[in-house]
Amino acid sequence: MTLQGRFELPTVLRVDGFRFFFFSDEHLPLHIHVEKGNGYMRVELETLKVTKRYKFSKNDEKKIITIIQEHKQKLIGAWDEYFNYKS
Repeated sequence: MTLQGRFELPTVLRVDGFRFFFFSDEHLPLHIHVEKGNGYMRVELETLKVTKRYKFSKNDEKKIITIIQEHKQKLIGAWDEYFNYKS
C-alpha cells in the first residue's frame, strides 16, 4: 500500500522502522499516520483511537500506540506548527 502521490507527506518521527507522518492537506481531529513495510495505521492523537489499520500485527499496533504515547506532545506540536493550529 503506497500513500505517496499527489500530497506531501511530512515525516514527524521515525522509531524502530515505523514512520509517523501526516498529509499536507489534513483535517481535524488531530491524527497521525504510521507505516512500516506494507503496514499502515491512522491514530487520533487525543484519544489514541485507531481509525484505520492495514497489515500490522497486534504486537506492532501495541508498539505504535506506546510510541505515540511517549511522543504525543512532539506529534501534536508538529501538527500545530505545520498547520498553524493552536491547541
